[in-house]
Amino acid sequence: MPTKAELKQQAKHIKLKVRTGDKVVIIAGKDKGQQGFIAAVSPKESKVIVLQDNPENAEQPNPLNAVIKHFKAKHQGQRSARIRIPAAIHVSNVMVLDPKSGEATRIGRRKEGDKIVRYAKKSGTTLADKATYTKD
Repeated sequence: MPTKAELKQQAKHIKLKVRTGDKVVIIAGKDKGQQGFIAAVSPKESKVIVLQDNPENAEQPNPLNAVIKHFKAKHQGQRSARIRIPAAIHVSNVMVLDPKSGEATRIGRRKEGDKIVRYAKKSGTTLADKATYTKD
């Protein structure tokens, strides 16, 4: 029988300070310093997938922290290929970009009216409630 503490840990709602669509900079790893946007968030694993704008093909963004997957031809006439697939990055290795200055900043939460909103600690500006990625 699980203890009360174990049950509490299982029921705990995982809340991350980053959301899909946030513009971020990678602060650790092989792509350190690269800027992109969050395409997917996995709160249970505390990981995110970060993509970057592709100037050649706007509909297909470049993956950051990409791994190469090799596909071998199975039938005659098929071609072998090397495909870049985005790998998840731990949420501690990315920082949200300040909307005002464009620098990396920490995120806080504060109550405005009856809502709790996210804000950039560097400039104090409120971040969008539902972050949507828009091309500038």
